[in-house]
Amino acid sequence: MGKHKRRKPEIVILSDIHLGTYGCHAEELLRYLKTIKPKKLILNGDIIDMWQFSKHYWPKSHMQVIKHITGLLAKGTKIIYLTGNHDEMLRKFAGFRLGSFQIENKIVLRLNGKKAWVFHGDVFDVTMKYSKWLAKLGAVGYDMLILINTFVNWCLKKIGKERISLSKRVKDSVKTAVKFINDFEKTAADIAISNGYNFVVCGHIHQPEIRVIENEKGTVTYLNSGDWVENLTALEYDGTGWSIYRYRDDAVAKSVKLPKRLRDKLDNDEIFKDLVNEFLTTRK
Repeated sequence: MGKHKRRKPEIVILSDIHLGTYGCHAEELLRYLKTIKPKKLILNGDIIDMWQFSKHYWPKSHMQVIKHITGLLAKGTKIIYLTGNHDEMLRKFAGFRLGSFQIENKIVLRLNGKKAWVFHGDVFDVTMKYSKWLAKLGAVGYDMLILINTFVNWCLKKIGKERISLSKRVKDSVKTAVKFINDFEKTAADIAISNGYNFVVCGHIHQPEIRVIENEKGTVTYLNSGDWVENLTALEYDGTGWSIYRYRDDAVAKSVKLPKRLRDKLDNDEIFKDLVNEFLTTRK
C-alpha cells in the first residue's frame, strides 16, 4: 500500500467473484482488498465457482484472494459467507460458525434502526428453479465467451484500442435479458416491502445498482453488488449510507503492487496444502 492508508468501511459486500474461472479478475480484487479494512465483510454468493471448478485452472492469484480474506479474520473483520447457486453445495452448512466466520443462506442487518435483507438472489431466477442444466450450460458458454473476449482485447490493445466486454454488450443488447433484470429487481423489492425491510441487497445478475423502488404498499432501496467478472464492483456502507465501489475509478487500488507470477497455476497438492495451512493459521 505504500503511503496510502487503508479505508475502514463499516460493511463491504462482494458477490459473484467466480474464483476458478477464466473470467475472474482476481488480481484487481486483490488490489482493492489491500486498500480496505472493513469491520464486516459479506461474501454474497458465487465466490468460488464450484460449477466450473477445474484442477486445470487455479492460478496463484485466486488462492491469494482466499488467503487475504481469511487473513482479515485474524485482523478483527467479521466475515459472513452467504451461499449462491455456483457455490450451492455450501448451503448444507448454513448456520456454521467458527470464531468471526459464519455461513448462512440469508441475513438481516440492523443499520441505524433500519433493516437490510441480504441474500444472493438466485431464488428469483426461473432458469435456476426449473432448468438447472440449462443454467449450467449457459455458465460454460459464458466462460468460453470470456476466453474469446480476452483474445479480442489482446488484439485491441496491440492496435491501441480500448478493451470491450462482449458478454456485457450481449446482455445489454438483448431485450429478454433487460426484462429479466427488471423483473428480478421488482420481485426482490416487492417481497422486501411486504416484509417491512428498508433495504434489499442481492448479487447474482452482475448488475451493480442502488435505487429506490416503489409499489402500492411502500418503498425500499434495492442494492446489487455487481460482480468481479465484468463490472468489478462492490457495495460499501460507511455507517450512514451505501455506495457502489467501482475499481475502474479507484486510482489508489490500481497503484497497489502485487507479487510477481500470480498467474502461475497451482497443482492439486499445492491447492490442498495452501488451504490447510491457511485454515490452521486462521485458527491460531
